[in-house]
Amino acid sequence: MNRFVLADPDQCIGCRTCEIACVIAHSAENPFISPDDEFHFHPRLKVIKSFGVTAPVQCRHCEDAPCANACPNGSITNADGCILINSESCIGCKTCMIACPYGAITMVPEYRNGQPVVQDGLYTNMSGRLQPKERMIASKCDLCEGVDGGPACIGKCPTQALKLVEPDLVHARVEEKRAASARQLLHMTHIPATGL
Repeated sequence: MNRFVLADPDQCIGCRTCEIACVIAHSAENPFISPDDEFHFHPRLKVIKSFGVTAPVQCRHCEDAPCANACPNGSITNADGCILINSESCIGCKTCMIACPYGAITMVPEYRNGQPVVQDGLYTNMSGRLQPKERMIASKCDLCEGVDGGPACIGKCPTQALKLVEPDLVHARVEEKRAASARQLLHMTHIPATGL
């Protein structure tokens, strides 16, 4: 089973600290000293606010990842229990975004050395002028692969609403539920039948 980050909506206050932590963990730039027009804010998770509930939505690193199965050129792979997107080979087709059952994948412009990467030979019409089109790539939670301290969102959440779900924890919870069900069945068989 793959690892993933799970949010407790009862604990989440919708502060978006997790989004900020995610951007900082994946950026070489410092958002607090970079000019607004030079910093690119693209978190790999998204806090959703609805009536009475707030929680971040992010990749669940599915075992049989629909995004990876849908990717036409193999840019999405499972690396030691973490579903990763290879931005170099991603063609921005959006197939993974459509296939994801959680809506955890977004398309973001690619930047190198603080500059947008443009697609060769592709232009967009902006106010009657053709301009080079930015290269768009798929983006999603990668469990802060390669970042010291694991998923940054977990460590920065002020209410501890996020936790990393490891396979051992899931197996232990399943065993607890099975034992509880067995105890309940055992208890039910010792209750005398009445009214028969």
